[in-house]
Amino acid sequence: MDAAGGLLNVIDVEATCWRGQPPSGAVSEIIEIGLTVVDLRAGERVGRHRLVVRPARSVVSDFCTELTGLTQTEVDQGVSFAQACRTLAAEHGAGTRPWASWGDYDRKQFVRQCRATGAGYPFGARHTNVKAVFTEAHGLRRRPGMAEALRVVGLPLEGRHHRGDDDAWNIAALALDLVGRGSWPVAQVV
Repeated sequence: MDAAGGLLNVIDVEATCWRGQPPSGAVSEIIEIGLTVVDLRAGERVGRHRLVVRPARSVVSDFCTELTGLTQTEVDQGVSFAQACRTLAAEHGAGTRPWASWGDYDRKQFVRQCRATGAGYPFGARHTNVKAVFTEAHGLRRRPGMAEALRVVGLPLEGRHHRGDDDAWNIAALALDLVGRGSWPVAQVV
């Protein structure tokens, strides 16, 4: 089933990060991609996936491990970023399905990293910023973080915050809440 069948890929990435500025020569790189497949018509999360990505130009800082739980040893066993992009396209229909993320960081990080590495951008053009849709649907003045948004609608935070697969799962729950309220972009619910 593809986009015409009502499937949506919800993506959340974790990237190398530091308290303050990165060390000289280091850049923020994706180290984990969480993906939850949502069946918009059925109103349910139907798949949960995780890709660990090996950074090429940075290392996992102690701060990053505290935040995400990811260690350098774990990401050293991951796939290359280019392979992760190929997997998203081949196994998860990333180029044909609409996709969503909480905010625009994830989309911009993929664009930046694909340009910097020459990896093929895995996604199509149909991206939904769930944070923006949520903020508008709830008449909020400022855009909340994902955990705060879950509290606003009375949903539990499942798993570990700042873990790609757990965050994608939670963002998918927020997207489904918006679908249930009739606030999701109609073009994606076919």
